[in-house]
Amino acid sequence: MGAIDLLADHVVMPEEFKACFARQRQAYLADPEPGRAQRIADLAMLSRMLKENRAQIVEAIGRDYGSRSEFETLFAEFFVALESIRDARKQLRKWMKPQRRHIDVLMYPGARNRVIPQPLGVVGVIVPWNFPLNLAFCPLAAIFAAGNRAMVKMSENSRHLAQLLARISPRYFPEDKLRFFEDGGGRGPAFSSLPFDHLLFTGSGATGRAVMANAARNLTPVTLELGGKAPAIVAPDFPVQTAAERILWVKMFNAGQICTNVDYVFLPEGTVDAFVAHARRLIAGRFPDLNSNDYTAIIDQRAYDRLRATLEDARAKGATIIELATADAATRKFAPCLVLNPGDDMLVSQREIFGPILPIRTYRDRQEVADYINAHDRPLAIYPFTHDKALQQYYITHVMSGGVSVNDALLHVAQHDLPFGGVGPSGMGHYHGREGFNTFSKLRPVFYQGPVSLVQKLFQPPYAGRAMKLMNLLTRLKG
Repeated sequence: MGAIDLLADHVVMPEEFKACFARQRQAYLADPEPGRAQRIADLAMLSRMLKENRAQIVEAIGRDYGSRSEFETLFAEFFVALESIRDARKQLRKWMKPQRRHIDVLMYPGARNRVIPQPLGVVGVIVPWNFPLNLAFCPLAAIFAAGNRAMVKMSENSRHLAQLLARISPRYFPEDKLRFFEDGGGRGPAFSSLPFDHLLFTGSGATGRAVMANAARNLTPVTLELGGKAPAIVAPDFPVQTAAERILWVKMFNAGQICTNVDYVFLPEGTVDAFVAHARRLIAGRFPDLNSNDYTAIIDQRAYDRLRATLEDARAKGATIIELATADAATRKFAPCLVLNPGDDMLVSQREIFGPILPIRTYRDRQEVADYINAHDRPLAIYPFTHDKALQQYYITHVMSGGVSVNDALLHVAQHDLPFGGVGPSGMGHYHGREGFNTFSKLRPVFYQGPVSLVQKLFQPPYAGRAMKLMNLLTRLKG
């Protein structure tokens, strides 16, 4: 068996993975650099695929969740994906244009330097379950804009959507351009071991490490979008009620199942009661019945049980739990909760929550906040709430994270012209907008020699004599 057949951990490569990869690689070699017109057509077809199957896609995602807010699917998945595709089409001419780079005209008269973005080839995408449409089609917008082909593996928790996309995709794209795959249970290691030209993974840090190890067998470059415990920091000058309104909107969206969600909040001492009181009013007004279609369920029973265990662990270790509503466990609707006085020994402080549980910490000064965050893994995002520009800059300068939203949360991810990515344990690499195009391109440096090569004329051996004298002169001039 070849390396692509049998992996180091004795996982056999599925035949459909091998066959599709071979077809896509062959198609890439036959047409390695599709022109702008073809890329525009591919992007238009992506958009058409979404629009023509909207109802089926929404229904499939709802079935995978058990109960998923239709508005949240349309807002965070359909709208964002269509906007990403539209933006790529609009910007593509500029992105594809070769870049002129400086050249030393005395050393290289008549020569030119250019950086030419070219397609990498076959790109693999591993998609999580929480925003399966967004996190498949937003990368595809960049992948197709860069002129590549793609194999997309969906999550085992997105079975209905994966089956639908696998069924309808051939109406829009040949398999040698795009194919979707179900996970099928445990096929992730095999997929991430394919010799892709680039691999994008979105998911947990633990799985990200395994994906990176698998990709390393082929020296496949990876972009990892992971997670982490993203904090919100409410400064004394910022209205607590406004902070609660914005933080709770994000925390309740998709029932908190967002990698860039607010994982915990720092409040100035003496403001907790006001935050709690306003949180109660907000939840009562926005979600008078958590069993309504506006509130999304937890993805599966295992995740629900993990959230319940996290909450009970905090309660047993002395935290105060404030339930802001009630929900029916049979529907996997998890009631939003505040956790006051969380300790570092609690699960709620040790791992990403990924649900509607919000720990609240208090602080006295900004240094205390920065020291706490910096003592832990670098988060995917931070959210400072303050109108003080100097304090905004303090947190941006002193606390490293993947991204930042100031005076709000999450919304930096929705900006098409901002790169999205983590740092350290929260990920590596960027995509979205131009950075996505660059990630899935080879920015190829090309030197065009002029009519005369002075280097060849002046620096031929034996070097003792004219060549060395010139080198000594150039060294003094360049110093």
